[in-house]
Amino acid sequence: MTTEHLPKGIALTPIAAFTDNYIWCLNDATHAVVVDPGDADPVLAYLNANKLTLSAILITHHHHDHTGGIAKLASAYPDVPIIGPRGNHIRGITKSVSQGDAVHLPILGLHFQVMEVPGHTLDHIAFFGHDMVFCGDTLFSAGCGRLFEGSPEQMLHSLNKLKRLPDSTKVCCAHEYTLANINFALAVESDNSALIDYQKWAEAQRSNGKPTLPSTLSEQKKINPFLRSHELSVKTAAEAYCEKILNDDVAVFAAIRRWKDKF
Repeated sequence: MTTEHLPKGIALTPIAAFTDNYIWCLNDATHAVVVDPGDADPVLAYLNANKLTLSAILITHHHHDHTGGIAKLASAYPDVPIIGPRGNHIRGITKSVSQGDAVHLPILGLHFQVMEVPGHTLDHIAFFGHDMVFCGDTLFSAGCGRLFEGSPEQMLHSLNKLKRLPDSTKVCCAHEYTLANINFALAVESDNSALIDYQKWAEAQRSNGKPTLPSTLSEQKKINPFLRSHELSVKTAAEAYCEKILNDDVAVFAAIRRWKDKF
């Protein structure tokens, strides 16, 4: 998998949508690629304001807040390639991809590897390249997605797959859930000094109207309980919550996911 940085002149921008979504945009001075456009209008506004042509759309999974803008964008840009999960269940996809496929976007000099990361949904994929991963709703800052379709085993396997990417990888997830996730993470690991410091930083970012994303994988390994099921501190907290001994990482992960669902 490539770990090269973005080509010179390419910007990464989170376009705000709905109440807490980010539609990630990669662009140079003339062309743009967007990831998970749940709403076309903020994308069109950004393209128009910066005089950009939409050159590709990447889709991580089928939920409407990630796909709802496809039709309007495709109408505005009829030839735009729309690349997403296999299965023919997402209307508008023009190229289906799966684990290990390469996505080449030559107009911007971009190259991504596709990773299947089921758990939040069964069709969920991520795009890794240029020292960044567009991971949709699988991995959040200090959290992970709810298990709407997959099992704890699937989700932990997916998170471990992401965890093996280089530490410098920028985590470009699709929601500004960081502060709420940190509150839960502190319930699990109240003495985690890296997490306490991260909370202060995130609060300052949000109070100044700035996003907390992207994070980095190295940060997430230190503060995200869903990447830390193997840690004794997380296991101990999970066992206290469910009042029983947990014999493996999957059981620990499942317990803290249930805890978060009710938090």
